[in-house]
Amino acid sequence: MTQTRFGKSSRGWVATAVLGLAGAAQGAGDYVMGTATTGGTYYPVGVAISTLIKVKLEPSTDIAVSAISSAGSGENLKLLDEGQIQFGILQGLYGAYAWNGTGPVDKKYEGLRSVSMLWQNVEHFVVRQEVAETGTIADMTNLYGESFSIGKRNSGTEGSGRFILGKLGIDVEQVDLAYLGYGPSADALQNGNIDGMNIPAGAPATAVTRAYASLGDDITTLSFTDQQLAKVNSDFELWTPYVIAAGTYPNQDEDIHTIAQPNILAVRNDVSEDDVYQITKTIYENLPFLNNIHPATKAMALEKAIAGLPMPLHPGALRFYREQGLTIPDRLVQE
Repeated sequence: MTQTRFGKSSRGWVATAVLGLAGAAQGAGDYVMGTATTGGTYYPVGVAISTLIKVKLEPSTDIAVSAISSAGSGENLKLLDEGQIQFGILQGLYGAYAWNGTGPVDKKYEGLRSVSMLWQNVEHFVVRQEVAETGTIADMTNLYGESFSIGKRNSGTEGSGRFILGKLGIDVEQVDLAYLGYGPSADALQNGNIDGMNIPAGAPATAVTRAYASLGDDITTLSFTDQQLAKVNSDFELWTPYVIAAGTYPNQDEDIHTIAQPNILAVRNDVSEDDVYQITKTIYENLPFLNNIHPATKAMALEKAIAGLPMPLHPGALRFYREQGLTIPDRLVQE
C-alpha cells in the first residue's frame, strides 16, 4: 500500500515521498478528482462538483478541486493509491473490491474512505418478453444458448453483470455473450441480433428508452425479489431496491422492481477532516446548483447520501452526516 505525503509547489500539491496510503493530513489546498472519459456521466458530474466548490467554497477557504478525465474506476483507484489524485468517482462494486482486496483488485486499499453516494447505477436486465416466464432475474437461465449483451469487455458493466448473475447461480458461460456498448446493444436488440442486454445506468437510460420505443411490449426489464437481492448482497452490502416508476420508458405501463448500486465519491484518508467536511457540507447545501449543471445530480439527496457505500466514511463526511442527524451503520465508522 503506498502512502504519499504532500507538499505545496507553484503548481499545487505534489507528491514528495511515497511511503504508504494512510498518513499525515493535507491542509486546505488544491485537490484533484479522477472521473472517467468525457463521453460518460462521471466526468461532467465531477466538473459540476468542482465548479460548485470553486464558486461557493474556494473564495472563503482556498479549498479547490479540479476534475480530470480518466479511464474510470480502475484507473482512479490506481491514481488514488499513487497520490496523483485525492478524490475519485468509483462504481460501488469497484469500491467494494478495493476495500476488501477481492475481484480484479489485487490488494486492499485500506487508505480509502467514502464521501458520498452520488447517483445510482440502476440494473436493467432487458430481455425479449418470450423468455420472461417469472419476470424476475431468474429468467436469465432461459437465455442459456441464446445471445445476450453483457457490456464491453473488461468494462464495469461486464464486471457488475457477471457478479450479479454469478451470485444468483446463473452460469453466464452457458449464455452466448455479446460484448457491446449501450447504444450498440440497443441496436442489436431492435435488429433481432441479441435476445437481451445488460444496461446498468441512471434511469431513464437512453439505450433502454430506445429499445422500449421501438419494441414496446416485445421486451421487459427483469425484476428482483427480496431473496434475490439478499443473494446479490451476500458479499457486499452494496445494492438497494429501486423502483423504476411506470412511464419512465415508452410503453412501460407498470413499475419495475429492480436494484441499484451507488456511484460514489471516494477520498484518500490523508485529506484533512476539515476540508472533507467543508466539501461535503457545500455539496449538500447547494444541490440545486449541481442540478442546474448536470441532471444526474438530481438523484442526490441527503437521505440517500450513505446508501450502499462500500467503505467507511471519511471523518469529515462522517461529522457532517452526524450533524444532520443521519443514523450511521457501524460498518461505515472507523474512528
